[in-house]
Amino acid sequence: MASKEITPEQLEVLEKLVEKARRVQGIIENYDQERVDRMCRAVAWAAGNPENFDRLGKMGVEESGAGDWNGRYGKRHKILGVLRDALRQKSVGMVEFNPEKGLARYAKPAGLIVSLIPMTNPELTPIVTAIYALKARDVVIFSPHPRTKKTTFEVVRLMREALKAIGEPEDFLQCVESPNMAMVNKIMTMGDLIMATGGPAMTKAAHSSGKPAYCSGAGNATMIFDETTDVEIAARNTRISKTSDFGSGCSADGNLVIYGGIYDAMVEALKKEGGYLATDEQREMLKKAMWDEEGHRIVATVAVAPQKLAKAAGFEIPEDRKFIMVVGDGIGKEHKFSGEKLTTLLTLHRYEGEFENALKMMDEIYKVGGRGHSCGIYSHDDDHIDRLALRAPVTRIMVRQPQSKANAGSAENGMPMTSSMGCGVWGGNMVSENISLKHYMQSTWVARPIMKDQPDEAILFGEFFDPSKKKPQ
Repeated sequence: MASKEITPEQLEVLEKLVEKARRVQGIIENYDQERVDRMCRAVAWAAGNPENFDRLGKMGVEESGAGDWNGRYGKRHKILGVLRDALRQKSVGMVEFNPEKGLARYAKPAGLIVSLIPMTNPELTPIVTAIYALKARDVVIFSPHPRTKKTTFEVVRLMREALKAIGEPEDFLQCVESPNMAMVNKIMTMGDLIMATGGPAMTKAAHSSGKPAYCSGAGNATMIFDETTDVEIAARNTRISKTSDFGSGCSADGNLVIYGGIYDAMVEALKKEGGYLATDEQREMLKKAMWDEEGHRIVATVAVAPQKLAKAAGFEIPEDRKFIMVVGDGIGKEHKFSGEKLTTLLTLHRYEGEFENALKMMDEIYKVGGRGHSCGIYSHDDDHIDRLALRAPVTRIMVRQPQSKANAGSAENGMPMTSSMGCGVWGGNMVSENISLKHYMQSTWVARPIMKDQPDEAILFGEFFDPSKKKPQ
């Protein structure tokens, strides 16, 4: 077991990284808008061009043993979206002015960002973070997941080379080459702001560091299919969401709550999309393969092909199957399949009668896990959509979209592009939205005098105002 105490040699490594970051921090904070935009484009292309990103994605899968070697490239659309969002916004000088209120807002860098990179996105998250950080005139020290440290280090190396090629200090972006838990805990105390993408343990560590931290919460993405569902389109979206990178993302569909009147048709449509419906016996075999006796998720079955998942459980499925479906045996902590799966398996839940019954099932699912993260609905009934929005304890709801492709922003919805999703107080996070450029900056507000804006007390207090009450003498 690795020591929790940092060694003098490890501390020296971190101190040198921080020293270099602080030295160049004073340089970038004086850059103009054109210069930071140019850097954003340079690093995004260097690590995110088709050839390099394909290589990096395959490298990440090979290094971790988790994820889809062929499909990891599909996440490249997030780089394009993040760059789009960043370039459309101002981040230097006065970025907002409201003449009616006499308020002006000036953007300021957050400073030195410590970015904790997850095993499931070792190539994407550093690029997204670099674009937003450079745009905000921050410097970054990346701390990779130990299982994918080579991939993240290579991504940062490419971005550093891109900065150097255009005459900029490469130390704007640095990476801890061989991190362990002791080093991660220490580096978090040495920066100004933490960007942590990972599980509950990482979130807890980041919030315990004594520094402000933006974190992502755990997912348990659930999709509701009501009587207005187009089963063929919904099944296709589910397949896209569930199979992306072998279901490694916290936004991948995990639970389907299906109206009884379309249940059989929905299952058949899912089969046509490549789903394999496990028997009750196979479901129990899968449970033993996916969770240990203490209920902890077994890493060997995280983000793997459905054939590999089935084999680990002790049975085989056809080679053309893309994901496994199990019929839910109940909802609650004791029913493992109602929680987060993080692989190519989803759970089917059937509801009958009123839409309220679907909402009750949704309520129970999020008591198991995933509060704050995301939910979806395939419906053309605005009343159902509105009722879900009022009820669901999540920060984002996707309507008629594949969640794993839409939650973090899409060219076909207005969500800010990101690779990190805040989950609000539900998920133990600071924000209830996608973590994007504004979270990498600080603001200075300048208030000019305006015409007095103070309504009469009788208007403010309404029926409770009593003019006979006077200030005590």
